Amino acid sequence: MTQRSVAAALEAQESFEVHKEKNIDLLHSKAVGLLGVLFLTVTGAAPMSAMLGNVPFAAGFGNGIYVPAAFLLATIVLTIFSVGFAAMAQKVSSVGGFYSYISLGLGRDMGMAAGMASFVSYSVFEASLCGLFAYFGNAWVQTHLGLNIPWIWFAVFMIALISVLSYRDVQLSVKILGVALILEVIMLLIFDAGAILSSTSNFNAEALNLLHVNTPVAAQKVGDVDIPAGAAAVGIFMAFWSWVGFEMAPNYAEESRDPKRIIPLSLYYSVIGLGLFYIFTSWCAISSYPTEGDMLAKAVKDSGNFFLTPIGQNVGRWAEELMNILILTSSFACGMAFHNTAARYAYSLGREGVFLRVLGKTHPTFKSPYVASTVQSVLALIWVGLFAIFLGTDDPNAQAYVAIYTMLAILGTMLLLILQAFVSIAIIIYFRQNHPGEVGIIPGLIAPLIAFVAQVYLVYLLVVNLATFGGSGSFGSNIPYIALAIVIWGFIWGVVLRVAPDVGHPADRLEVQPPGDQLVEPVRRPPRGPLPDHVREGLLVVHQPAVALLEREVDEAVVGVVGHDLLQEPAGDGRDRLDPEARDQDLLDH
Repeated sequence: MTQRSVAAALEAQESFEVHKEKNIDLLHSKAVGLLGVLFLTVTGAAPMSAMLGNVPFAAGFGNGIYVPAAFLLATIVLTIFSVGFAAMAQKVSSVGGFYSYISLGLGRDMGMAAGMASFVSYSVFEASLCGLFAYFGNAWVQTHLGLNIPWIWFAVFMIALISVLSYRDVQLSVKILGVALILEVIMLLIFDAGAILSSTSNFNAEALNLLHVNTPVAAQKVGDVDIPAGAAAVGIFMAFWSWVGFEMAPNYAEESRDPKRIIPLSLYYSVIGLGLFYIFTSWCAISSYPTEGDMLAKAVKDSGNFFLTPIGQNVGRWAEELMNILILTSSFACGMAFHNTAARYAYSLGREGVFLRVLGKTHPTFKSPYVASTVQSVLALIWVGLFAIFLGTDDPNAQAYVAIYTMLAILGTMLLLILQAFVSIAIIIYFRQNHPGEVGIIPGLIAPLIAFVAQVYLVYLLVVNLATFGGSGSFGSNIPYIALAIVIWGFIWGVVLRVAPDVGHPADRLEVQPPGDQLVEPVRRPPRGPLPDHVREGLLVVHQPAVALLEREVDEAVVGVVGHDLLQEPAGDGRDRLDPEARDQDLLDH
């Protein structure tokens, strides 16, 4: 076996060339470019929702004027995480995202845990944003039309519209999310300009001091507003929370035109671009008030108008009204972005036989994962419906905002932080085992190690400060246990798929042909152990890397697809008569 054949097999394993597999429903290949991927992912971060929803809470109950410093810290840490993540994306292109990356580095059992956790995370994120949309929708209609429509109907409307739009081609999602994102950014830039030009603003460079990012808000009284002592960790966590969505880029690898280039670039652009934007806008927000006390009082007593009041005063009533509307489009677009990612995780897991295989189907015309998308819509409806049944629908603030938006977002974010910690370790192991010496020590070791420590610390901050986020109820207080149960459930299911003869993992269902000129019935690979002798003989030199991968039980999440693509060539088609070098070149061309 030549060195080139080994390289060819490894390249096939990493690239996941599923478009060559005839038995798999495919997504719309080469549908989006760099700008499209950015629209799909940055909209998930939802700049306007992040600013209007997170900055007031971080300032009032976290680290006060040092909120911009918290965003600066998050930018640095997430950029470091992206170094290893982008290096991995240059080697692996798969719709499975975290599921595939963790499988490659830590094995398929951990990959299965990641797949389950990823799906649940993005699934509840959509429902979470439905709560935010319902809260602001109820408030807008009540203010402008005098009608108090129960918040549940706004949530149902959002789920239904997202379901219809996501059923179609991914290019439609790109257009809708792109327009929403551009309008959000323009509106926030107008807010920033108003704060800079206002004579009452109070800008202070101390707000960017990283050395004081751990300084909490002190207990005090401003006018008639009692401000409790804050927890700096809350401000830091809220800053990191604002980036949720940027990591979705790898899930669009199979639909992008040049994934090995586009996905890494989109990660860097989104992390650094959002970081600079968040730092500046949060600085403008806390500086829009004459004194720090005025800012804290507004954040604690009237957080919903923390941005709206200054933009109304500094720019005009029209800007305030427009921002009121754009927070609705922002939360809708954010929910739609999470819906698309959850559907693609379900599609990936269904395609591999982990979930029901029907989830792996794509629409014959739109090439969208329409079955998985529909299932995700039903799940979002269930999440929202359960809260409505047990909590009621008469208090939008307590039920839609605090319960659905905040609590489900915390659950999803905790799962995501755990996944990013796993990914960081998987990146280190993957490069050491598969590409030693091909990447530098920074992307292959130092950056992922720093990212791992940071993600674990953030999970710790979330757990110890859960009550500050409002997680003192029966659901909120059990969020850490729910997250842990989801990860363990996924791991156990991965073990079941590997060891149960009647279930089997996708990699155990490869169909290969024995040597000879006549085709025979496919041979099912046993769950464990060596391949049958006649199968080994039929694989020839060019397929030895695939044999090694199978018998060593390398547990890539989609090795079944890759292996099948390598092994399905029938004997007697002329390939077996090629000399070894020609066979190697044939595999490279394939």
